[in-house]
Amino acid sequence: MNPMASQFHAQNKNLKLSYAAGIFGCIMTGFTQDYFTPFILLLGGSVLQIGVLNCLNNFFSSLIQLTSAELTTKFQSRKMVTIVSIFLQVMIIFLLFILSVGAYPSPQLGIALVVGFTALGALTNPCWVSLLSDLVPPNKRGEYFGWRGRNLGLITVGSTFVAGYILHRLEMNNIYKGFAAIFLVAFMTRLIALLYMTRIKEPRLTFNKEDTFTLLKFFARIKESNFAKFTIFVAAMNFCVNLAAPFFAVFMLQDLKFNYFWYMLINIVAPLTLYLTIRRWGRHADHIGNLKILKFVAPLIGCIPLLWIINQHLIVLIGAEMFSGFLWAGFNLCSSNFIIDAVKPEKRTRCIAYFSVTNGLALASGALLGGAMIRHLPALFGYKILTLFLISSILRILAGAFLPRLLKEVRPVERVSSQQLLFSMIGIKPIAGIEESKVNL
Repeated sequence: MNPMASQFHAQNKNLKLSYAAGIFGCIMTGFTQDYFTPFILLLGGSVLQIGVLNCLNNFFSSLIQLTSAELTTKFQSRKMVTIVSIFLQVMIIFLLFILSVGAYPSPQLGIALVVGFTALGALTNPCWVSLLSDLVPPNKRGEYFGWRGRNLGLITVGSTFVAGYILHRLEMNNIYKGFAAIFLVAFMTRLIALLYMTRIKEPRLTFNKEDTFTLLKFFARIKESNFAKFTIFVAAMNFCVNLAAPFFAVFMLQDLKFNYFWYMLINIVAPLTLYLTIRRWGRHADHIGNLKILKFVAPLIGCIPLLWIINQHLIVLIGAEMFSGFLWAGFNLCSSNFIIDAVKPEKRTRCIAYFSVTNGLALASGALLGGAMIRHLPALFGYKILTLFLISSILRILAGAFLPRLLKEVRPVERVSSQQLLFSMIGIKPIAGIEESKVNL
């Protein structure tokens, strides 16, 4: 076997292992992510504590990622940092299972465990994204990550549905047993994902002193650094979004009185739409660039809360979440791929960490400010939360419309208008050169 063929075979095997790990990781995510807030509410948590939970999640997730690049450099391994973090996550899920089995009404303890779990997940992110991106050719990243995101995302949605159904069935019997069941499944699937992770062979990466720089030095170059400006843009969007995002669950469960089935249904619509459209966004991103798509979807994301304000009928909210999933598919995929395109592999772990730190602090600040504001806002159509939704909407539109103008695309791409992009995405008049292709693992 020649060196090129050998390298492709190794990458192919690694991608298969990473895909298997991703499958079980997504099952774990589906059984936990959307149910932490209901669990804290079940334990006796208040609206303010939900805001605090979201704030602490993002704050500590940000702080811990500052150590991600340093740990990677110290141990000369992205894989080791990832494996240790996932192992600690497994232990925390088991503690959540114990807490639910004992039906111990302590929102403070629940918050502490959820924050620890989320922070450890954040610690793995820069290492994992950096490692995985080295296995995919640059001109296929949009297509591959779109394909991967769609498939794994549908697994997440399916898992979220199953977990919601379990809670719904046990809601009138013993809801603590329902949470014990979903946390037990999460524990087992995260453990299986960990076993697959241990079999991945990490690509060699050289660590040089010139590739080491502090967060302050990173932002000191904001005038000339396209990536630093991009980081500020995404952070501003996330701050505006998270003013309201943590409180959609509260609005559904406490104000609209949705049961767990309707709550689950609303929660899966956006990710289901996201994962069904993300590969199509990826093919467009490979062809016309990530920045064009970001400029197109960012202002439209500001319209999502307006749909919740206009009408709270279940059908309207499902439509709003479909619209949300369509837009966030483009935003999330192109944000991730912009980072990979803009940063060389040797600096990628550190830059992803600093990007995540900045965005985590923005998310934490948004959640904390939103939680503090709710009590003092006038009611809109009978709900103070809707006033917060309106504020978030206006700020999202402003950030999404103006900040992307400061950025430049980082690779040669075809220029198209927003109208051409829209028509191509919905299939009316596809842009030439964008066609379905098969992704090989």
